[in-house]
Amino acid sequence: MATQTVIVTGAASGIGLACARDMLKDGNRITAIDIAPIPDAVTSAGDPANCLALGVDVSSPEQCADAVRQTVEKFGGLDALCHFAAIHSTNAWAELTAEEFNRVLAVNVTGTFLMAQAVGDYMKDHGGGAIVLTGSGSVQSSGVGGGSGRGGPAYVTSKAAIYGLNRSLARSLGPHNIRVNTVAPGATDTAMIADYTNASRENAANRSMLGRIGEPEDVVAVARFLISDAARYVTGDSISVSGGGSV
Repeated sequence: MATQTVIVTGAASGIGLACARDMLKDGNRITAIDIAPIPDAVTSAGDPANCLALGVDVSSPEQCADAVRQTVEKFGGLDALCHFAAIHSTNAWAELTAEEFNRVLAVNVTGTFLMAQAVGDYMKDHGGGAIVLTGSGSVQSSGVGGGSGRGGPAYVTSKAAIYGLNRSLARSLGPHNIRVNTVAPGATDTAMIADYTNASRENAANRSMLGRIGEPEDVVAVARFLISDAARYVTGDSISVSGGGSV
């Protein structure tokens, strides 16, 4: 697979960390973005010259645009965005405040749009590229109302919005040779499910047709396919990576 220059958001932990780390190991040029410090597990994964680690708040349009600018200045171009940055919310409807609801939407929805906008603004004048957004299997599964570490209404609503954004961006950016797709993880072994009870973990594994909770690398494999030339005629689609648990 040809090497690429890729911005990976949410790279301090979970799926984003696995994506940035594995792509660096394979010789790609990576801008690793997170509001938290990027760990050594990422920055030391490959040639240090191929890694640009940036502290970025994706809900800030200025910071998103600056991340693209710094990427292009360092690497000479930009081929793809893998956007995994998000915050969790487990409060059920009765405890959820307007402030928390809006904060989750600002990061998970507006932040997704702003990163895609900043990347798309560069790509449209430089031959196109590929963008991968992140939804959630919780949107399709029933009975998700928060508690026990599980996503509540704010989180699920924010991830539901990604599906509409995905289609809209794919339609808008397609004429510029920019493909936009979404991966939708089911329960994945990251910090987002760290507070699951044993019963919740068992239930999540049982919902999967494969009988297990997903690993970050399971999602990364699909995202990497979607930004590769092998997916050159795939856009506007959402792919569930849930072991069949969200289908």
